[in-house]
Amino acid sequence: MLNNKKLGGIKTMPFILANEICDRFASSGFHSNMITYLTQELNMPLVQASNTLTNFGGTASFTPLIGALIADSFAGRFWAITVGSIIYELGLVSITLSAVLPSLRPPPCPTQQNCQEASTFQLWILYISLLLTSLGTGGIRPCVVTFAADQFGSDKVITGRSKKWNFFNWYYFSIGLATLTALTVVVYVQENVGWGWGLGIPTIAMIVSIIAFVMGSPLYKKIEPGGSPLIRLAQVIVAAFKKRKETAPENPKLLYQNKELDAAISLHGRLVHTDQYKWLDKAAVVTESESVSSNPPNLWRLVTVHRVEELKTIIRMLPIWAAGILLVTSSSHLHSFVIQQARTMDRHLSKSFEIPPASLSIFGILTTLSGLVLYERLFVPLARRFTGQPSGVTCLQRMGIGFVINIVATIVSSFIEIKRKSVAAHHNLLDDPKAIVLISVFWLVPQFCLHGIAEVFMSVGHLEFLYDQSPESMRSTAAALYWTAISMGNYIGTLLVSLVHKYTGENSNWLPDRNLNRGKLEYYYWLVSGIQVLNLIYYIICAYLYTYKPIEEVKEEEEDGEFNGKKISEKGVELARNETA
Repeated sequence: MLNNKKLGGIKTMPFILANEICDRFASSGFHSNMITYLTQELNMPLVQASNTLTNFGGTASFTPLIGALIADSFAGRFWAITVGSIIYELGLVSITLSAVLPSLRPPPCPTQQNCQEASTFQLWILYISLLLTSLGTGGIRPCVVTFAADQFGSDKVITGRSKKWNFFNWYYFSIGLATLTALTVVVYVQENVGWGWGLGIPTIAMIVSIIAFVMGSPLYKKIEPGGSPLIRLAQVIVAAFKKRKETAPENPKLLYQNKELDAAISLHGRLVHTDQYKWLDKAAVVTESESVSSNPPNLWRLVTVHRVEELKTIIRMLPIWAAGILLVTSSSHLHSFVIQQARTMDRHLSKSFEIPPASLSIFGILTTLSGLVLYERLFVPLARRFTGQPSGVTCLQRMGIGFVINIVATIVSSFIEIKRKSVAAHHNLLDDPKAIVLISVFWLVPQFCLHGIAEVFMSVGHLEFLYDQSPESMRSTAAALYWTAISMGNYIGTLLVSLVHKYTGENSNWLPDRNLNRGKLEYYYWLVSGIQVLNLIYYIICAYLYTYKPIEEVKEEEEDGEFNGKKISEKGVELARNETA
């Protein structure tokens, strides 16, 4: 535990955000145009390339759960970030070497017909590189945002607007700025200079991110890990099962409490008893054969109310968390398909300059960046007048708005694809996969902007929800749940695309390997729109039934060493914000 009040605070942000900005610049420059590298340089078919990226994207979103458990159990967030960054760097070095050395890629195929695909050895080099970056991501993603938020201390609200609430918005703003730079500079280099420099620049940026993060080490507030959260959750389940025949007391104050035992995992307040899932309360029932004087007791037979409530909190969060899975499923392959659409469209800004297809994402990033500023400066003050919430809307309401906007964006995408193919048919270009259809690539901009607005609401709200509502000793694990939802969504998305590709026939395949003009991409967009509508209905039901975590916050009075306790019930952090507004 930390007693040094001088550690942490705003002075650590330049180092942490410099690390995250360089890391996001590297990862965006590496991943954003990888579909082009696989299809144009390694000559992989479109569906195989898209599935490869989605599968490794799913792996990269699953490893954060492992990294978070390691960080929360024994390693701590600082070392998880440092080691993860080094492993990620090894992956970038490997993929850069494969782009530089001709023996590690197949011969060029400018016509994209009867191409020699990458050999097994060349594919293994690619897979090892992607696997290393996925493993490195496991240490970085779940820990950076929670490590940075830890620098501000308690999640108790200092002013009408939470410092952390502001932090989550500006955290996304910073990584959005880094992504924007990568999508303009790095993608341009990849398309016009070469893949050696195009992948080398992200590799150098990752080295800078590691140096920046380690340099700030003396200033960081490093919260000691509180032991494996999975073991604590398992102890509650086992203890409740062993006492399944016991009767829980009607007065929850008779359940087992131990402030000293819970001190390391409740620095900013203990969770208080709730009436949900009361069968778990049996884990905290003190029987006649048990002695509470032993410190600690056998935690596989008797646990504290705080530990029981940790499990209840996770159980309450899971339905909301699960709603993000199908959202990711619906959008997991959209980026790859849109890049292929853009490659067939008129991308000229002038007679001599063309926009690289992957750089179209800058419109989504610009919308997200401007949206974050407008959200805080315009939307929140306006919404506050109607809701009374210091943050304008709750994180659950914010996520719901994002779900709706995402559905609209997907429907718009389908109509734009219909328009693109109608122009191709008008000029008899449907059978030429390399032909440039006489329609401006800027027709794709509205869907990018809508997805950017959805990101402002959905992604930031989802991350804020997981951080605020999770037990404080499990926040890295909770952040990992965000990425685990992305992982599961990517895997299901791969299954969906594979099934669509397999069962829609050879003559009128929705997602053809080479000629998108003869596909039915708009049908795929309608399919995922329907999935998102069903998911929205599920989410609304879960959000309506959700109960915010109750917490008893404790703050230390430095003058006399006494402690003042304050119970915040039912609305948890949300009501805490109201009370201090």
